[in-house]
Amino acid sequence: MFISVFEIFKRGVGPSSSHTMGPMVAAARFLDDLRGGAERIPGGGAPASIRVSLHGSLAFTGKGHATDRAVLLGLLGQLPETLDIEAADEMIDDLRESRKLDLPDLPAMAFDPDKDLIFDYGPPLPLHANGMIFRAFDGRGNPTLTTTYYSVGGGFVMSEEELVAQNDGGSGSAKTSEELIGVPYPFTSSQEMLDMGRASGLTIAEMKRANEEARGRGDDLDDRLDEISDAMNECIDRGLEGSGILPGGLKVRRRARDLHEKLEAERFTNLQTPHIGNEWLSLYAMAVNEENAAGGKVVTAPTNGAAGTVPAVLRYWQEHCGGRSDKLRRDFLLTAAAVGGIIKANASISGAEVGCQGEVGSAAAMAAAGLCAAFGGTNAQIENAAEIALEHHLGMTCDPAGGLVQVPCIERNALGAIKAVSAAALALRGDGEHFMPLDNCIKVMLETGRDMNVKYKETSTGGIAVNLPEC
Repeated sequence: MFISVFEIFKRGVGPSSSHTMGPMVAAARFLDDLRGGAERIPGGGAPASIRVSLHGSLAFTGKGHATDRAVLLGLLGQLPETLDIEAADEMIDDLRESRKLDLPDLPAMAFDPDKDLIFDYGPPLPLHANGMIFRAFDGRGNPTLTTTYYSVGGGFVMSEEELVAQNDGGSGSAKTSEELIGVPYPFTSSQEMLDMGRASGLTIAEMKRANEEARGRGDDLDDRLDEISDAMNECIDRGLEGSGILPGGLKVRRRARDLHEKLEAERFTNLQTPHIGNEWLSLYAMAVNEENAAGGKVVTAPTNGAAGTVPAVLRYWQEHCGGRSDKLRRDFLLTAAAVGGIIKANASISGAEVGCQGEVGSAAAMAAAGLCAAFGGTNAQIENAAEIALEHHLGMTCDPAGGLVQVPCIERNALGAIKAVSAAALALRGDGEHFMPLDNCIKVMLETGRDMNVKYKETSTGGIAVNLPEC
């Protein structure tokens, strides 16, 4: 399984990659299926209406994550990367009024958002906690096409058939062959990554770059990496300017702007404390996740709920550690993506599947690896940094208050960034030798996630989600 750096880092919209971006992508895919990309049900005529049902975590936390809005926008032909946020409300209002989808290369189809988008609070679909079923009917009410999709984390969407095919290769397995994926360094585990680096004499970033180039991404690779880092920084900057109350009803106040003003006022004064670096890290992470919680533009890193950790550490390296090298900035992202790909392929980055250890835990491991690489760490030190960061997020639940990515998600990204920097620092002081390999830590994360009670996996039925203030 080759996972590109641009699949790990995708530009999209908040508040959730699995609950907002994924359903929007699934809806757009269903439209493509209706245009001729999928086999129709025998006896069904031309599509005349659509019905959508959300299951599992998508149903239980869908309102808080704006899953309903995402599905409507996807059925209107919108995609996360190109969505005009300012025009979204008007598009949805028009659909609610017309109750009709009028799209290119398709007949007009009836769709009443109040009746045809169903939150199914029964048992989740069998293959993943984030399931959804799209159904099209002809003018006589006969089904003409039915497709089940799963939003598996980080904005990745798979049909039922695709997910079954992947699982047939072994649960949590990324086994494949060099011939199959067509890249020179087809590592599917951290041990393979270290072995290939040792044999080739290349860094992790250099191997990841070679893999991207082998898949036809060589001509504009640096430009696209720069676009990703620019988008991360722009998101931080927007978050630093944001003010007011976040949407959703919890009345959570945006704090990044106020914190930024205070830190700037203390620059170059004796008011700064020895832990000032942690405060800047926290600021950058919170700025991103407040922007995400407000439904703004973010970069999955590897998810929206964990979108602040990697950008915060990258910005910290740039602004506070003299990180001005374009090459090292790109190496940071390539190395982080290599680690993120290994985690996704062998475990999960979905909070609904394994808890927040798969989101902020994975993000901290990626950020630690990237920072270690930017500071010139060896491949062994990079793997050690990622392992330290992930190990100390094991068992973390995903139970946001009200199903909103606000409490504890915003602060959790800040703490993830701090842990990532600490992990990189510890690894750089060593020689790369350590007790627990990253692969074993990833396996523990997967097993812990499987054993975790479902009420702590993004269902809003346990933990912080139900222990809210009474006033």
